[in-house]
Amino acid sequence: MRLARTEPTDQEPDIRARPPLVREFLLVAGLFLAYKFGRQAANGHVEEAFRNAGSVWDLERALHLPGEGAVQELLLHSQPLIHAANTYYAAVHFPATALFLIWLYWRRPAHYVRSRRVLAALTGAALVLHLLFPLAPPRMLPAAGLVDTGQVYGPTVYGQTPATDTMANQFAAMPSLHVGWAVMVALGLIAATRSRWRRLWLLHPAITLFVVVGTANHYWLDAIVVVALLAVALAAFRLPLSARTVPARLRGPGAWGSGEGAPVPAYAGGGSGTYEGGVRPAISEAPVASGTYAGGAR
Repeated sequence: MRLARTEPTDQEPDIRARPPLVREFLLVAGLFLAYKFGRQAANGHVEEAFRNAGSVWDLERALHLPGEGAVQELLLHSQPLIHAANTYYAAVHFPATALFLIWLYWRRPAHYVRSRRVLAALTGAALVLHLLFPLAPPRMLPAAGLVDTGQVYGPTVYGQTPATDTMANQFAAMPSLHVGWAVMVALGLIAATRSRWRRLWLLHPAITLFVVVGTANHYWLDAIVVVALLAVALAAFRLPLSARTVPARLRGPGAWGSGEGAPVPAYAGGGSGTYEGGVRPAISEAPVASGTYAGGAR
């Protein structure tokens, strides 16, 4: 018998692992509202946010990270590309994550529970950082010399006056939940599916990173910090063994090292075991006492 596989199956989901729908809806909605109100509570720290932005900018240069402007220059060559990037930033973040959770809930309940826990922990940690470390995005930092592509080319989800924006906290750049949620969506779908093309889901966080930096909404460090937080959350909430493995299938007998089954011992009738000189030794019809073999050797 081979060891259990680590690939998920496409069999029908185990409904016993699926939490009650109403409870999950209320829980996720409550977490979302708590996050939105928490971000609003962190709004208004304008001077501190700009001081922190200068520190982050200087740290990135000290670490020799590429300038965010190099990515934005690629977008500025094409107005339709800029518009597409702004649309991706505004319209994909929440719907993609919601659809990810809905699909997992119905098709991979065990994976859903873990993913919901990881996303909740990641979002909570991000909110704490938003409260403790308000940060103006690079589009607001004069030293960066970047264009606010959302305001100039549209569409945008932010108001023109960040300090009085009642819809969103524009000083919550650190860390980037756009990147963190996108990475979790990709990793969750890779873990929960077995398609040979499933690693293409990594394009979602790759495009998201390109978009948030190119539109000057986030620094490189915003993405680096959120990936580190996500790694901690993933380690804290491990997937249950029953959801990671599939019962092994019996294989036919095979030769040593073939991986197709266990080797056949000389005393077993039949099989394809190989013997010295290519000759199968004769087997006595009389039983051998006490489990010993010819010559007394086991």
